[in-house]
Amino acid sequence: MKKYTYSAKKSDNLEKWFLVDAEGAVLGRLATTLASRLQGKHNPLYTPHVDTGDWVVVINAEKVLLTGNKLDQKNYYRHSGYIGGLTTTTARELREKRPEDLIRFAVKGMLPKNRLGRKLFKKLKVYPGDKHPHQAQNPEPLKI
Repeated sequence: MKKYTYSAKKSDNLEKWFLVDAEGAVLGRLATTLASRLQGKHNPLYTPHVDTGDWVVVINAEKVLLTGNKLDQKNYYRHSGYIGGLTTTTARELREKRPEDLIRFAVKGMLPKNRLGRKLFKKLKVYPGDKHPHQAQNPEPLKI
């Protein structure tokens, strides 16, 4: 009997497409599920250094929920690189301007900070409304 651990290869992954409706979902709980699905942790072939995850399409991002006072107290920071170039945006302002970025920022923070994490992040597609251009991939609905 062989005694070794199987390490998945990129060719072993059967990449599926999933459709997630974010309406009424809590942001953090939704983001952990999406990050896990993108990394492939649901897959028995999961290997930390290989992309074994699936593609995820999220619709209705503008209807995601934040608990407590996070809409007014949670801040997102950007810096231009110049002195005094720090810009802060509250979650409420971000939700009004670019609601899909709430989900993107939450999921990106939960992915690995390396080449693989950047590659996995490209497999996340987020849309503010209920329309998306990925009908040809026949995404399966995923209940969160």
